[in-house]
Amino acid sequence: MYATLLRPLALCAALTVPALVARSAGPHPDALIALLMFGAAVVAASFVLAWAAEAAQVDISGGLAIALLAVIAVLPEYAVDLYFAYTAGSDPTYVAYAAANMTGSNRLLLGLGWSLVVLVGLALASRRTGRTVRELVLESGYRVELGFLAIASLVAFVVPATGQISLLLGFALLGFFAFYLWKMSRAEVGEPHLVGPAATIGALPRRARRTVVVALFLFAAVVIVVSAEPFAQALISTGRELGVDEFLLVQWLAPLASESPEFIVAILFAVRGNASDAIGTLISSKVNQWTLLVGSLPIAYLAGGGGAGGLVLDARQVEEFLLTATQTLLGVAALLALRFPRWAAWTLLGLFAVQFVFPGQTARYVLCGIYLVLAVVALVHNRKHVVPTLVAPFRREPQAVKPG
Repeated sequence: MYATLLRPLALCAALTVPALVARSAGPHPDALIALLMFGAAVVAASFVLAWAAEAAQVDISGGLAIALLAVIAVLPEYAVDLYFAYTAGSDPTYVAYAAANMTGSNRLLLGLGWSLVVLVGLALASRRTGRTVRELVLESGYRVELGFLAIASLVAFVVPATGQISLLLGFALLGFFAFYLWKMSRAEVGEPHLVGPAATIGALPRRARRTVVVALFLFAAVVIVVSAEPFAQALISTGRELGVDEFLLVQWLAPLASESPEFIVAILFAVRGNASDAIGTLISSKVNQWTLLVGSLPIAYLAGGGGAGGLVLDARQVEEFLLTATQTLLGVAALLALRFPRWAAWTLLGLFAVQFVFPGQTARYVLCGIYLVLAVVALVHNRKHVVPTLVAPFRREPQAVKPG
């Protein structure tokens, strides 16, 4: 049994050794080598965090578990993004990278993550039942989280409208995230569904389990803190050396590295017949990104020496935020009935892929228009669920949700 834990942990530990040695000994490898080395360390630490965070649900219940998991699950991504925002306070060229990392991780999570989980879940459900399953049905408790995401996605349009993430908006989003945690703490939390190494850790005796979980948290946190800065710098330097747009590397490669464990865990849930839990976990991650992550950026910018007004965006970043906001609006609109149809998954995946085929400014605005039109159609179709979803976060009745 313990082999299912020791082998993956040993592999992850081995992948972090070069980065830890490089940071402690002080050698300065080439940009591409540094990118691979520190990127591998971030990915390995992300897996360790994911396993520890899942196993922690055995001992920690209610709001504390939700708060812990909400922050830990996205720590690798936040470490890189907040580093860019902090550095932008003294070097304005880094403002673009902070916006790129945030918008890339957001669109990757919804366009690729949501779609793949649903398509895998529907395919396996069709195979099990022997008939075509055309939509994924979510449990009613997820309406609360969908309501939080709906409100956050509407507020997100303030950013492209004003051309900045103001400090006031940042504090408001952080306050909304705190309210989200408080609301989730009052909900009934179901038993965790642990798989793989997390299940092995969860089955350990209580004292051993808690010791292992704390040790894994500390180890992963150290690796991420040590690797975040050189990984971010290596992304930019590699782009310049290879003639690749460093904005695109920061936007897609860094989020892909930090989001990979979460994607894999969600896919494993779907493979094991828990596709509803899988998509619910990813919805929770979107709430975190649109509140905690976006809200933290202007504060990190101010801490790094930037202006108190907020993080001012250029035209390209405004386009990226608008595209991300319209994509999120479509995702929410399609899910209002707590049913994720196959067509919506294929549509989100297809539109996500189109942006790589047509990367220009005009194409981005056209995609924004397509997302917006489809969102309006979905909103009209699901109109009877709009108000219940928007008021769900403020209802007093306890909502039964499963932990993400």
